[in-house]
Amino acid sequence: MPTIIEVAAIAGVSSATVSRVLSRPDRVAEPTRLRVLEAIRASGYAPNVAARTLRTLRAAKILLTVPDISNPFFASVIRGAAEAARDAGYAIVVGDTRHDPQVEDQYAEMLSRREVDGLIFLGHRLPESLAALVSQQGASAPIVNGCEYSPDIGVPSVHIDNAAASDDAIEHLIALGHRTIGIVTGPPLSPITRDRLSGALDAARRHGLQDRLQVRTADYSARRAFEEARDLLAHEVTAIFCFSDEMAMGALSAISQAGLSCPGHVSVIGFDDLPLSPFFQPALTTIAQPKGLIGRRAVELLVDILRGTENPEWQVTLPHELLVRESTGLARAVAGR
Repeated sequence: MPTIIEVAAIAGVSSATVSRVLSRPDRVAEPTRLRVLEAIRASGYAPNVAARTLRTLRAAKILLTVPDISNPFFASVIRGAAEAARDAGYAIVVGDTRHDPQVEDQYAEMLSRREVDGLIFLGHRLPESLAALVSQQGASAPIVNGCEYSPDIGVPSVHIDNAAASDDAIEHLIALGHRTIGIVTGPPLSPITRDRLSGALDAARRHGLQDRLQVRTADYSARRAFEEARDLLAHEVTAIFCFSDEMAMGALSAISQAGLSCPGHVSVIGFDDLPLSPFFQPALTTIAQPKGLIGRRAVELLVDILRGTENPEWQVTLPHELLVRESTGLARAVAGR
């Protein structure tokens, strides 16, 4: 690998000039700048980003990783995070991990190399390569978890009370007379799945209906929810609670293909309140999360850590809201009476 000294020799300039071309090109005369850039290209020289960062002690960048960048839920979180980062003098670098632990570790190495000042991860796993850092630095480690909450991870988190939100959803269905209720969850390893299922079971238990819940496991996709909803319809549920709006879309499609109507035959509740949820047919009853605020508060919490704020907040629980729309109605037996 060529060095900056070798590049300078090729271009016939000092190494300081090469460094200036890389950091402040506007301060170098155009003929010299072009000559240096050509020398960099010809030699294959790669600037050492980590070394420059170590000298400045600040990259002015925050890495935000998401498990699925195609999910519109995360787009709103990212926007809120980007606005807060800009206000604090940072830029956001977004990484799509695709639920792959190896990819999560690859992005986490950016923090280890100091290419970014801090990390916000929206999945449920702390990258394995950062476990030692968290163990050593504790609350001062520049790492924040957004959306999910697991005390075992040992880093600050911004989230809603997912158990209470699911409790609200099941209570709403029970109040409408539903007794045989289907639930389509996310992956069982996710803390979000764990908490949402816990809240749903608690609500059913209070009414003596826990044995009548029909629980199916999916992966937050519309395709899997469609398959699980078809099975639930065969078991004659009168309502389906999906742990995401995207899965609720799959459930609505299954109901329609079965020749049934929503909410006439089967009610549906989603989770997240995606921008298109009010425009589903019918408009979707759902749990609204403050998506943009989750991103903003995660950045604010991380910036407090980076600035050495004493006793920064550890767990931030934001409010949720049950939005009742057209996809939920009286259970068939109640409506018939």
